[in-house]
Amino acid sequence: MKNTFLYILFVFILISCDQRSEAEKIVDQSILAHGGSKFESAKISFDFRNRAYQIFKSPAAFEYIRAFSDSIGEVKDVLNNAGFTRFVNDEKVEVEEKREKAFTNSVNSVAYFAYLPYGLNDPAVFKNLVGETEMDGNKYHVIKVTFSEEGGGEDFDDEFLYWINQETFLVDYLAYSYHTDGGGVRFRKAIKKHEIGGLILQDYENYKPADETVPVEEMEALYKAGKLELLSEILLENVVVE
Repeated sequence: MKNTFLYILFVFILISCDQRSEAEKIVDQSILAHGGSKFESAKISFDFRNRAYQIFKSPAAFEYIRAFSDSIGEVKDVLNNAGFTRFVNDEKVEVEEKREKAFTNSVNSVAYFAYLPYGLNDPAVFKNLVGETEMDGNKYHVIKVTFSEEGGGEDFDDEFLYWINQETFLVDYLAYSYHTDGGGVRFRKAIKKHEIGGLILQDYENYKPADETVPVEEMEALYKAGKLELLSEILLENVVVE
């Protein structure tokens, strides 16, 4: 009788200590599959669309650097906890607010997608398990992600769906709706894995529907029906993890 009571008490304590939702548990496993805590200390460098990026993000601090050459010279954009700064030929330059906002969003977007699924446990992220499905012969957990207005950035009203492989826990597909630049909806399919330094970063095919006002929840059916147009490829080149 005493042993039974102790067992029940032990189970109760375990349950009480883990108040995470199923969606949170699945995302935790996915982050672990992609590299887990290594994301918190790694400095990741890569080239993307003729621009060189250096990404660092820990729970306490972050710094994203983008460097490229154009008609005005050698440009370096730095985004960190202190804000956004642009350098041209190693000289700090003033940027008008509208352009600064656009540059910030652009750098943030590249960093966000490159680091997926790390970042899905940020405080402003809401996660919900919407179901299970099968895609291209594999079974998936489908996780919907939305954001709180406080801490969710200017794009807090964007919505994301992630298809997390039930065996590998890798993010094989994702879809999202956005409202900047007129808005739209996209679907991405992972096509290549960069397994470097204990991390898994991915390249994607990027698709769009004919009607970009459709809800993000319809993207799976459109993909399966072959009704998405291949818009571009998201390819990370010369990836280095320190």
